[in-house]
Amino acid sequence: MKNLKKYFKSYTLELILGPFCKLMEAVTELIIPMLIASMIDVGVANNDTKHIILYGIIVIALNFIGISMALVCQKSAAKASVGIAKNLRSDLYKKLNTFSHAELDKYSTATINNRLTHDVTRVQQAIAIVMRLVMRSPFLLIGSIIMAMMIDLKLSLVFLAVTPLVALVVFVVMKSTVPLYNKTQKNLDQVSNITRENLQGSRVVRAFNKEDFEENRFQLATKKLEKSSINVSVVSSLLNPLTTTIINFAIVAILWFGGIQVNIGNLSQGQIIAFINYLTQISMALISLANIVVTLIKAINCNKRINEILDTETSIKNPKKQTNTLCEQNYDFEIEFINVSFAYSNVAKNAINKLNLKVKEGETIGIIGGTGSGKSSVIYLLPRFYDATKGSVKVKGIDVKEYNLTELRKLFGIVPQKSVLFSGTLRENMQWRKQNASDKEIFKALKIAQAEDFVKELDEKLDFEVQAGGKNFSGGQRQRLTIARALVGNPEILILDDSASALDFQTDANLRASIKNNLKNTTVFIVSQRVNSIKNADKIVVLDKGNVVGIGTHNELMKNCEIYKEIHDSQTK
Repeated sequence: MKNLKKYFKSYTLELILGPFCKLMEAVTELIIPMLIASMIDVGVANNDTKHIILYGIIVIALNFIGISMALVCQKSAAKASVGIAKNLRSDLYKKLNTFSHAELDKYSTATINNRLTHDVTRVQQAIAIVMRLVMRSPFLLIGSIIMAMMIDLKLSLVFLAVTPLVALVVFVVMKSTVPLYNKTQKNLDQVSNITRENLQGSRVVRAFNKEDFEENRFQLATKKLEKSSINVSVVSSLLNPLTTTIINFAIVAILWFGGIQVNIGNLSQGQIIAFINYLTQISMALISLANIVVTLIKAINCNKRINEILDTETSIKNPKKQTNTLCEQNYDFEIEFINVSFAYSNVAKNAINKLNLKVKEGETIGIIGGTGSGKSSVIYLLPRFYDATKGSVKVKGIDVKEYNLTELRKLFGIVPQKSVLFSGTLRENMQWRKQNASDKEIFKALKIAQAEDFVKELDEKLDFEVQAGGKNFSGGQRQRLTIARALVGNPEILILDDSASALDFQTDANLRASIKNNLKNTTVFIVSQRVNSIKNADKIVVLDKGNVVGIGTHNELMKNCEIYKEIHDSQTK
């Protein structure tokens, strides 16, 4: 499979040892029917107890060797398949972390989760099954036919007639199931997506009394999954009964024609038993091959989905020649937008049109506009979450595309619209920007963010255990904690993306005053729909459908920008 070869190198010994041991097991299985035939024809026919005991011991010894070989193969297959899956899953996760927002927009969270878990597990199972059966099944199939032909060439024609019939059944079943597996996988993604939406939006669902609607939507998705899964199971389930039926008819034919040969003295009873044993081995080998094919089809489909992510190139990469940002640079403005336009992928209309803005160090910039006006798009360009379609974005006099991404993003403290905390202690959450931040630094940030009071009321203080997503805090508390997290380490540029929406007006005002008084050299971008949140900014950028309709102070915009005045009047009168 594509992209898997490099993972095989670390498990070369296991990948060779496993199939070899399985081959040795198959050799013992081919020898045993001949020994049993001799026990019947010589030992039982002549009442030769010594012969029976001797050959019985040899059969037991061969079985013991076969079991030992099988155990070694099982261990090798388990070690290799689990190890390869671990490395693949690790690389897949690393790849996802390199994606810019543009690449993450292409995939839903549900399908990413399925690819990391379900699809990688399918590949793991395929590797294990192939290691156990890829040598054994073909060798048993070919070896059983050869051994049967050595006993009696004419009677072995039954084998030659049966094998193509069974192979035809396997081929038809496999060809029918391929599209069904693809459909089932897509339906599984849909169920996972709906489940995730309902879990995340459970409060909204209850608030609007939409439990029945969401339940019906989930039921429809699960019915589609059920239907496609049943179709796959129905077609796949035909494999064993059809092949067994063909093999049973073949056994009847061997008993019929073989019985005639025994009566005329051309064959012995033991040889007929050996024939039936070899036919059974052929049946098992063909079914095993069918299972390999089924598993490989599933794994190939899953591997395609995995490769889709691994082969996706991130649109935002570190430049080959990077600017040494540690050197002193001469610049007049800390931030510059020079004729910047931006459009999201697969969207024809620009989210931002010809933005020109110059920001000095320590200035506070307010960005305001209606929903969908491009406010968040502007600030996403600064840390290179997206790249400008046209124009240039400069930080400290250098185009952001010339920075090492890690160095660039160290300059920023970012508070996104959605307040997200992670499971672990409160201290661990506060140390995301600066891993070795002291408690003193953390409490200073908490104080600026207006979060110090309620944190000190917690029994464990900074050792308080945060639930996933910060669900054991209120919306306003989460917002203040995410602001504090961004402030730890004194960022040179602070971005507040509508991050005070859950705060009351007084707390919002206290927060802005505290930031201004304590972070005098920090350049601050405040994205908000509240005029009160940005009216005291040094510059206010007014956006309307991606177009800049005004830049200036509050008083200037009240005189010169009709849209800003409308927003102000709608919120104050």
